[in-house]
Amino acid sequence: MAGADAIVVGAGAAGIAAARRLHDAGLDVLLVEAGNRLGGRAHSIDLPFSPGPSNDRPDAGPRLSPGNMVVDLGCGWLHSAKRNPWTQLAEDYGFTVDRAPANWRAQWRDLGFSPAERAGFHKAWQRWQEAAHAALPGPDQPLSAFLAPDDPWRPLIDAISGYANGAPLARVSLHDWAAYEDSSTEDNWAVREGYGTLVARHARGLAVQLDTLVTRIDHSGPILRLDTSRGTIETAHAIICVPTTALAEERVVFDPPLLDKHEAAGALPLGLADKVFLRVEGEELPDNGHLIGNPHKSCTASYRLGPFGWPLIECFFGGDCAEAMESAGDGAAADFAIRELVGLLGSDWRSRLTPVAATRWRAEPHIHGSYSHAHIGAAPQRAVLAAPVDDRLFFAGEACSKHDFSTAHGAYETGVAAAEALIGTLDGASRFTAPASLA
Repeated sequence: MAGADAIVVGAGAAGIAAARRLHDAGLDVLLVEAGNRLGGRAHSIDLPFSPGPSNDRPDAGPRLSPGNMVVDLGCGWLHSAKRNPWTQLAEDYGFTVDRAPANWRAQWRDLGFSPAERAGFHKAWQRWQEAAHAALPGPDQPLSAFLAPDDPWRPLIDAISGYANGAPLARVSLHDWAAYEDSSTEDNWAVREGYGTLVARHARGLAVQLDTLVTRIDHSGPILRLDTSRGTIETAHAIICVPTTALAEERVVFDPPLLDKHEAAGALPLGLADKVFLRVEGEELPDNGHLIGNPHKSCTASYRLGPFGWPLIECFFGGDCAEAMESAGDGAAADFAIRELVGLLGSDWRSRLTPVAATRWRAEPHIHGSYSHAHIGAAPQRAVLAAPVDDRLFFAGEACSKHDFSTAHGAYETGVAAAEALIGTLDGASRFTAPASLA
């Protein structure tokens, strides 16, 4: 296989951002992806209003067919939207940014979660956050250390940790959590055409090779050699933008070994968040309403009702609850969601709810999870993972971000930073010249 000035490994948000920056700087860059689509953990699909097969849109622009709903199987919110670079890109590309509030603190019609209970929960939440912040800048601890085991609101706070971190409080680092919380903002907006559609759109015009699994990177000589499922690629520089699971499990290996990269990735595991989408028949839903299934259990779903006015409920599972649903097999999460919703809305709703899509990110090939959190004491490993090697190997991805990990904008920013660092190393002798055998 012919070489390039730079190879970007992984066509998620970080890889696409890195390849776009290199391409726009005039470099010959190839973006390779193990899977069969662009976007990685950003993935939008079309759902028809009426029953029928969904239509993957890995490289679509902002085109909505009448009667179709575009849903995000992966990231779906422009978190910290006012400073999120994807917000400006969405507007540049002609996408529709919905600035309506996320309504995560609301409970439609007070169903199963009264105003008095919500007030009690918010007081408990505030106490927990204040106790966690008061422990800084002391030794790292699990977030569970700041909540009494018998606190009646501990189950719901643990459920929310599952949604936000992909893991329960006991496995989430205080220092890592604080780094994110102290830099994030409350503006969380949505893209009507799909966040995944937007991420894939940013790759338009790039040289992309899908179904190309990189298994080994030889950096022992003056030229990098990347062994792939389609042969060997040679290049002067590479940016590695793969999930931490790929490095921790050594599905991508380095020669000579880079043990610090594998260890850092292992300390930054991917948690789990999954979604189920239910089409609703015969009942008006609030636009962008919200429900918590059971505020007294840690295994419960968060429900987004009527996104963009569509007859749809997006059901969100996180942490150990999501793990249990995947282990229980296909259909388990949908069954669970329908039971919770019928318990809140009434038995007549059972016939009105039809599962139309679901995710199982732990089982997703080449990804095996959702977004990273740090083991206790491991927040500094994000910088270790991001550090370049010999000014030839660069690393990017949401797990490399010190403050915006677990987000598509964190991935974007690390991808651009890696590309800028690569560009900064270039001089006339640094551009790739293919050996005669490859030319």
